[in-house]
Amino acid sequence: MHPILFRIPLPNRPIQIWWICLVVALLALPFALLALRNKRKDEAWFPGLVAVAAIGAAVAFRGSEPFQRHDLPIYSYGVMLGLSLVVGWYLTLGLSKRIGLPEEIMANCYVVTAVSALVGARLLYVVTNPEEFTKAGTFSMKLLMMPEAGCGGLVAYGGFLGGFIGSWAYLRAQGIKLMPWTDVAIPSLAAGLFITRIGCYLFGCDFGKRLPDTAPAFLKKLGTFPEGSPAYKLFRGQGGSLPVHPTQIYESLAGLLLLILVLRRRKQQTFRGEIFLLFVFFYGVARFAIEILRGDPERNEYGPLLGEHLLLPGCFLLFAIGFTFAYARDIKNKGLRYGLLAVAFAIPVLLYVKMAPASFEAPRSIQLSTSQIIALFTALLATWFHRIFAERAEVQPRQAMDLGLPKALSPKKKKKAKPILGAGAVGTAAVTTPTTEADAASEDVSDEDEDEDADSDEVAETAAEVVEPKPEAKADDVKKPGNDSGSAPVEG
Repeated sequence: MHPILFRIPLPNRPIQIWWICLVVALLALPFALLALRNKRKDEAWFPGLVAVAAIGAAVAFRGSEPFQRHDLPIYSYGVMLGLSLVVGWYLTLGLSKRIGLPEEIMANCYVVTAVSALVGARLLYVVTNPEEFTKAGTFSMKLLMMPEAGCGGLVAYGGFLGGFIGSWAYLRAQGIKLMPWTDVAIPSLAAGLFITRIGCYLFGCDFGKRLPDTAPAFLKKLGTFPEGSPAYKLFRGQGGSLPVHPTQIYESLAGLLLLILVLRRRKQQTFRGEIFLLFVFFYGVARFAIEILRGDPERNEYGPLLGEHLLLPGCFLLFAIGFTFAYARDIKNKGLRYGLLAVAFAIPVLLYVKMAPASFEAPRSIQLSTSQIIALFTALLATWFHRIFAERAEVQPRQAMDLGLPKALSPKKKKKAKPILGAGAVGTAAVTTPTTEADAASEDVSDEDEDEDADSDEVAETAAEVVEPKPEAKADDVKKPGNDSGSAPVEG
């Protein structure tokens, strides 16, 4: 494990926090002013907001104590987080362009979503670990400056919820529907899980419970963390931590599988929002299961104390019902569908058998963690909306795949002319060629109907001109062979 990849030397002198805030404001302000000068308010508001926030932070920290460090550590988690944002940028904008969403607005929305996700991830960490922020003199520093964001202090589900709210607010202001955006943004979220959880593993946070002695040797090796790591502090061993579940690797692999799943499902998508709801459900199931194996204390538990042999199998039974209610209906292969249904309902039964206490033995009572509660709630909510949207798509398939863009932002349609094939041909007709892979499904239905009517009128007028009947020739006007006109003879 490598919690710190490298260190950047710093000048050996005290540094005021408000200096840093002021530099951020000075960097953001020119971008806002330039956008306003070019009359592009949609691009000016974000750098303007950053500048205002940085100035406010500078004022707040004007009287704070300076800090002095010899170097700046670059944490592996922070690097992986930054890499996931870069990968997500290219993946999201590429998919947006492919289905015909406006690139500039989607680029701005990505930035808003990323910032909102970071803020949401930090806020949920604060809510679940309030004891870290109640010490005198540390609350404002930790909360506002977020110094631990490069090495932890973030909760994934807080990032998902924060990003969802931020993108909804921005797209609502632009008059654009949310669901098409969520479908193109979700693959980047799955890729982010795959990448950032590797950063968690390198740092040593978000580890699991103690591995049993019968665990495979390779798993024990993966789950042994060095001295000084968060896992070592809780599970001390000789020369490192005791072997624990490498839950970071488990969730990273889950992110990779979810990325493959959502990219494959895009080819059979039937309504906008389907990819988003698919991810929400299956990530909820995966995260709920991984949380059972988590051993780090920064997760806080809520809700009633219930026997684990009832609570956990009961939750997985709800997942199985949700899968039957919505997602199993999309599997066309009957053998695969019934096989997955059997597995879904076998899991809660096997959990109950394994966890049920022996006779006259008191059951072990547990509570659900914050992430488990959110996972269960969001997965069942996704199931409900998936069923509603899928039923609407069966009745109105074209409307279900409509992007819902304002007319000013709708993708332009290229037109080319068909050549006249012969004397009896209808004529030249304007033919629409889609500019994106989903134009035929996403174009506005009313506009399409108007275009079809206009094309029909044009075809009819052209046909009338080309196939206009000529007066019947008289017998005296018929040229005989060898006449001066050179026309072909007409047979009687």
